[in-house]
Amino acid sequence: MVQQWEDGQAIISAQTASGKICLVGSQGMSSLGNEKAKQLYLDGAIGDIVMLDFYNDRYSAEGAWQYPIPPDASKETVDFDTFLGKAPKVPFESERFFRWRNYKDYGTGVAGDLFVHAFSTLNYVIDSHGPNRAMATGGLRYWKDGRDVPDVSITLYDYVKTETHAAFNAAFRINFIAGSGGGSGFKLVGTEGEMEIGQNSVSLTRSKLSLVPSGYSIISFPEAMQEKIKDGYAQQNLETRASALKTGTSKWEAPKDYKGGHHDHFYNFFKAIRENGKVIQNPTFGLRAAGAALLANDSYYKKEPVNWNPTEMKMV
Repeated sequence: MVQQWEDGQAIISAQTASGKICLVGSQGMSSLGNEKAKQLYLDGAIGDIVMLDFYNDRYSAEGAWQYPIPPDASKETVDFDTFLGKAPKVPFESERFFRWRNYKDYGTGVAGDLFVHAFSTLNYVIDSHGPNRAMATGGLRYWKDGRDVPDVSITLYDYVKTETHAAFNAAFRINFIAGSGGGSGFKLVGTEGEMEIGQNSVSLTRSKLSLVPSGYSIISFPEAMQEKIKDGYAQQNLETRASALKTGTSKWEAPKDYKGGHHDHFYNFFKAIRENGKVIQNPTFGLRAAGAALLANDSYYKKEPVNWNPTEMKMV
């Protein structure tokens, strides 16, 4: 939505003053998968959330933003000055224009490009305004092609307790040189289960919480005492038959003819215009996702944790 979080306030003010429809385009958040995950979360499927685990691993030049440059790219065919806008004036470089994501003067790095979609989904599913603190680390490990943003990034976020969720932590990880071959994941972990969320599917896993010692913590006692300890736990009936029935794994999948989250996001926009209705991701929602993502950049370049007010959408 924005390159600097401060610019988001101006967009919100302009939209409010005009009264016009404005939709921020994190398209995947309108998916059926997100809607199903929200339904499951509200039903208490994972209990209280304790962690989000998000990662995006890539293993290709294209995935690392080394986009192709047209053979006829030159100062004559590219309006480079207009592209630069308010950014620092530099001599023409085709890489800066066609691979702009690699430079903090024009893009927002992996945080603004990838974290923001995860925040959009997370905030939607659990009805959150976002985190209050972030701490980032990482570096430029492999793609040393002139870029000045990291290709490996790990950011930890803190969320405080609200009316819609418990206090929890979130881990966001990006690796643009993942020798594993790549992959991605978005997992909500709770006190009673976990959900792996995709645009077209949601996998729910609920495990049995072991409350009775049976391994290393008991074997050092004499056998007679072990039996007394076990008997004491048995009398408490901590692991009931009913709790065992709540375990297992299930997977929900969207219908085969489902057109996808991008279709749904555009449909939401067009319908809001035609019916003067509400959009799913207005500028306030958008800034709460984008602002949270940009905290990773602030923390990374400052080399220190940063604090954020998710309700007022500003640094503190």
